[in-house]
Amino acid sequence: MTTPPGPRASTLAQRKRQLVSTELTETALQLFAHKGFEAVTVDEIATAAGVSKRTFFRYFASKEDVVVQFLAGMGADIRAELAARPAGERPSVALLRAVSVPLAACGEESDRTLPVVRLILRTPALLARFLEHEAGWREELAGELAARLGTGPAELYPALAAGMALTAFETVLCRWSEDPAGPGPLDLIERAFALLAPALDADVTRE
Repeated sequence: MTTPPGPRASTLAQRKRQLVSTELTETALQLFAHKGFEAVTVDEIATAAGVSKRTFFRYFASKEDVVVQFLAGMGADIRAELAARPAGERPSVALLRAVSVPLAACGEESDRTLPVVRLILRTPALLARFLEHEAGWREELAGELAARLGTGPAELYPALAAGMALTAFETVLCRWSEDPAGPGPLDLIERAFALLAPALDADVTRE
């Protein structure tokens, strides 16, 4: 009778998988930034990471999926932060803090993230995946806002507010990628929300 692996064995296996996934991701993103997305092959990524092509496909279905994972991490950070904000906080503040989480990471690790952001925004296939993910984020943020404000799913405000916040997020990424020597992502998003706050908070000022 085979003894099932204990918690420690499972934890070690999970840690190993995470290390391999991280190494593949970092290697692929560096190659994409240096050579361009289209020029890099899966074979090249695997070789540079010191694993087999078969191992690569255990973690990613395609080289696009490496970048998609980067985007998924951004979306998860935004959702988690919005859910964690105080219930009575103004929508403009809660949304600003939520979208600031991945932007802060971009600013703090600009040497690594700036090439990836540029790659996504300048590669049609990757930009399409970014916009696809952004649409999903908008639905999730709208749902979270509706729950926070006690409004129904058919109300206009949650969807519009989520869309405004993510438009600001995307605009900041574009501006920062074009002029990294200028204001940083956090400074830019603060400026953007200073403009958006009156509209974002208009629905709750009556309370």
